[in-house]
Amino acid sequence: MLNKLQEYLSEFINTSNLNRLHEQYGGDKLFDDPVLGVADGSDPIICKFKEVIAPEHLTPLELWGLEGKSEVLPGNLRVVSIVFPYINRIRKEFKDNIISLSRVILPAEIYSVARNYANELKKEACRKTVRFFEERGYSAVSAMISDSFNIMTKGRFYSNWSERHYAFAAGLGTFSLSEAMITHAAGCNVRFASVVTDAPLEITSRKSDDPFANCLFHVYGTCKKCADNCPAGAITEEGHDKNRCYAYGQKISRKMNQRIGGLLKSHWRHINGEWKEQRPPVGCAFCQFNVPCMDKNPVK
Repeated sequence: MLNKLQEYLSEFINTSNLNRLHEQYGGDKLFDDPVLGVADGSDPIICKFKEVIAPEHLTPLELWGLEGKSEVLPGNLRVVSIVFPYINRIRKEFKDNIISLSRVILPAEIYSVARNYANELKKEACRKTVRFFEERGYSAVSAMISDSFNIMTKGRFYSNWSERHYAFAAGLGTFSLSEAMITHAAGCNVRFASVVTDAPLEITSRKSDDPFANCLFHVYGTCKKCADNCPAGAITEEGHDKNRCYAYGQKISRKMNQRIGGLLKSHWRHINGEWKEQRPPVGCAFCQFNVPCMDKNPVK
């Protein structure tokens, strides 16, 4: 069934207008074919996410219950993690078209558009994946399109469902110094989504339980390129300062919306328990471009 889902999502990615840049940037695709992995809903590593992220971080069973689904055992649930790799053109043009202003460095416009358009695409991919399982007689839910998903910004910046951590649980990659997920197949310059289902999918095993097995800094101590690239100074040998990162991202968002706001799509997010329409998000991602792990696992 996982192979059928792969074919289904690949067809969506290759035919949907949601996977297209604005015509001003040529109308190319945003993403290549997705990469899928499956985590066991009862995997012990999932419980550790409450320790490393926050006690409020949801397990698959907790999300299942919040969405009103029938009672099941954790081991009967699967988390399908979906990786969306950016096309090479976006990666190349990001590196070649960084915008330097007096007080802020901006990413290339083409990346900001792609990052913004990706939000709607990911949500539709989740809806389609839920329907894929329902049409085969199973149930499915997705945090990304659920009222149960929440982003907390008071004190610390975190969410109650981490797509990257579930990608790790599904064996798709490990973390970097910047806390990005370095996927085995496509490096760190990717986006993520996930769906929880009671369909009996085969689990994709992790190559390692070491959360940093793909990071050159953590394995050999030889790389801090993501830290060097970060204009906010949010990445050090101690890790990633999310609040500092978020604050700089807001600066980028304000400047980029002044430049190309007319091309961007609006976005609603569930923040601190309330749905809020945000300034169209454009991202930062200097730590994910022009780094050894941009499009591959550099340790492999």
